[in-house]
Amino acid sequence: MSAIATPAEKPASPASPTAPAAASAKPSASAAPVPKTAPADKGDKRFKILEVHMKRHLFKHEALIEVLHKAQELFGFLDDDVLRFVSHNLRLPASRVYGVATFYHFFTLKPQGRHSCVVCLGTACYVKGADRVLAAVQQQEKIKPGETTPDGAVSLLTARCIGACGIAPAVIYDGTVTPRQSPEMTLQHVKGWHENGS
Repeated sequence: MSAIATPAEKPASPASPTAPAAASAKPSASAAPVPKTAPADKGDKRFKILEVHMKRHLFKHEALIEVLHKAQELFGFLDDDVLRFVSHNLRLPASRVYGVATFYHFFTLKPQGRHSCVVCLGTACYVKGADRVLAAVQQQEKIKPGETTPDGAVSLLTARCIGACGIAPAVIYDGTVTPRQSPEMTLQHVKGWHENGS
């Protein structure tokens, strides 16, 4: 499964970039309460599969990221029902589950298009023109970060940093990191998706 990024306009991410540690920490007294009841799965067997997966991890808080990966694999994206289900079963505050889901670029909270264009907005990429790359795609496709074109062909996403500073500005096309992208190169790549009709 290719990496899927998170939208740019999101709630505040966890206080530290080391979200895995935050995910494993004990809930604080001020954290959002754990839901008292699990969300209804409406007979969807995927929830049962996800529950079995959590059971294999002994419902440990430390398994949150692995569980979210499995949930996205099953559902395609992480909607509110899925996040509440994970929160309930792992006995974690909903705010913590949501925070981790929105912190990492490979998780998504909305259905994605057939193709994904992820523009890295880390410091190195931004300094070298990532903002211009993003603006060009927004103008051509008439969508904002986190949105998908009406025909379901392209999802535009951003990442805080993908760890590719040496090849900035980097763009991830369908899970493939591509170095030193200009607005023109990115637009050509995205245009090719439409022309191929795939």
